[in-house]
Amino acid sequence: MLDIMLPHYGELKLLKIAVESIMAQTDERWQLTVFDDNPADRQTGIAEYFAALGHPRVQYRRNPQNLGITRNFQQCVDQASAPFMVIMGCDDVLLPRYVERVHALVEAHPEATLVQPGVEVVGADGVSVRTLADATKRRVYAPKINGTLTMTGEELAVSLLRGNWLYFPSLAWRTKQIQAIGFDPQLKVIQDLKLILELVRQGGTLVADEQVVFQYRRHGGSLSASSAVTGNRFSEARAFFLAAAARMDEHGWPRAARAARWHLSSRIHALTMLPAAAKQRSAGSVRVLTRYAFGQGPIG
Repeated sequence: MLDIMLPHYGELKLLKIAVESIMAQTDERWQLTVFDDNPADRQTGIAEYFAALGHPRVQYRRNPQNLGITRNFQQCVDQASAPFMVIMGCDDVLLPRYVERVHALVEAHPEATLVQPGVEVVGADGVSVRTLADATKRRVYAPKINGTLTMTGEELAVSLLRGNWLYFPSLAWRTKQIQAIGFDPQLKVIQDLKLILELVRQGGTLVADEQVVFQYRRHGGSLSASSAVTGNRFSEARAFFLAAAARMDEHGWPRAARAARWHLSSRIHALTMLPAAAKQRSAGSVRVLTRYAFGQGPIG
């Protein structure tokens, strides 16, 4: 079985699309648990929707109080029981062969700690889109994948620290390994990269596949998008990369430490956010983004 854990905070419309994409899988070796983190006053028929489904492999749980994104992620990890798990975005879509393909990759690569299947990026309307961020991920930072690629060790750490080309909600994780580490509760946006790098540092192997079986929804309403415009994402990122550099040095991976100190892709991302921050006439955000992009002293 594959545990599909779905931390939810939002509206029912996109959640239904995500859930129905799971139920349409060609391979039935999955079980879905939804953790609804909506406050009581935002309930809009979500519990009723799941009650009406009556699907034996679909569970719906509403948090008694709002946990926030990272604690809800951690709850997903804590409650997983299958050998592999996915922490799916509540607005993303599994194409029909996602579960089938993940099982095939795990069977072909028993050493895998993480599986990155092929991803198509779509907009709010579900139509395929090409954004600068995703084009950069694929053409600049992601390694060339012909069929399936296996990476591990410092090579993988350097690759991800130069530019995180993975799509977190599409990843399949080996459950015991992710449970042994968990998410850093102090992080709100970059928590996935920290966890992945720790898995890599402990000897984890990534299997990346080019077959597209997942749709990642890219839209301006996401936490990462709004945090980027305000500059909050980069205040968090600077402290993270400096700490990552120290950990890589301690581990004897100098190239990875150097990549963390430069964190060039993150600085370029900050530059691309400057026009939006200026348009909002947020002098504080412009200052944070500029300092981060050009490395001019501490951020915050």
